[in-house]
Amino acid sequence: MKILNLEPKDYSPEAQAILEKIGSVDNGPFSRAQLKKVIGGYDVLITRLGHQIDAEILAQAKKLKVIVTATTGLNHIDTAETEKRKIEILSLKGEREFLDGIHATAEHTMALMLSLVRNIPASVCDVCDGNWNRDAFRGAELAGKTLGIVGYGRLGSKVAKYAEAFGMKILANDILDIAGINMIDLDTLLSQSDIVSLHVPYSDRTHEMIGEAQFKKMKKGAFLINTSRGGVVDEAELLDALKSGQLAGAALDVLQDENSGKKGWTKKNPLIQYARNNSNLIITPHTGGATFDSMAKTELFMAQKLLKWKNG
Repeated sequence: MKILNLEPKDYSPEAQAILEKIGSVDNGPFSRAQLKKVIGGYDVLITRLGHQIDAEILAQAKKLKVIVTATTGLNHIDTAETEKRKIEILSLKGEREFLDGIHATAEHTMALMLSLVRNIPASVCDVCDGNWNRDAFRGAELAGKTLGIVGYGRLGSKVAKYAEAFGMKILANDILDIAGINMIDLDTLLSQSDIVSLHVPYSDRTHEMIGEAQFKKMKKGAFLINTSRGGVVDEAELLDALKSGQLAGAALDVLQDENSGKKGWTKKNPLIQYARNNSNLIITPHTGGATFDSMAKTELFMAQKLLKWKNG
């Protein structure tokens, strides 16, 4: 069995050892053009989020039997095409027991929240420019604020626990009625929250679920945090809400274009262009789950999952 590890940088040695027991392993990285040339010779593809595994790539994958991705979301893979070609996908989706021990994205959510309300990135840059202007970066406290969590699953519930430790009041919206949590409808949550944090999976149902109507329902001067998927927010309407002052700020770890495969997309993206000159928008490059700890754990788990798949 031939295995292609597409993004092997800092890959877990323990996971690599398991892969080498399963079959012959070749390591990337590869550009998209290189991947199209070589993918036809492999039975297994291991990928993170650096490539869009779409119909164009899969058309060249004549031998491919399985794709292994240490992610919960699958919007970087054309799942309709893999189903048509009978290519199995092994991922972290639904692995709740294992994922309960992975804290990186929930911690990153809190880091973004604090960075936003305390103006941390802007104040750091200002000091590096040779200034020392304390009053210019006066922020807000989390204590006493209301945090609205949209999607109260594994990540949303973790963020709630962290936020409660900061003295925040928690409101939650989810399709499930969870005991002990003030589960309310989305419109009420938006209207009562000082900060709204998104933790929903991406699907047709959640595509741009936060748009013009939702921003208008939010408190004037509220903040938005998104560490889920870029597609759940209408980015053009978010930009308008920031420019108009309807939102005081936003912090994003995800953008719609990140899996587009478009060359130079970051230079053209309107939100990134706005963030260059406005400190009320913070954008990180989908680093929520990217800690050495979490990636080592998930890579090992996925290698073990591949071994189980091979052994039937």
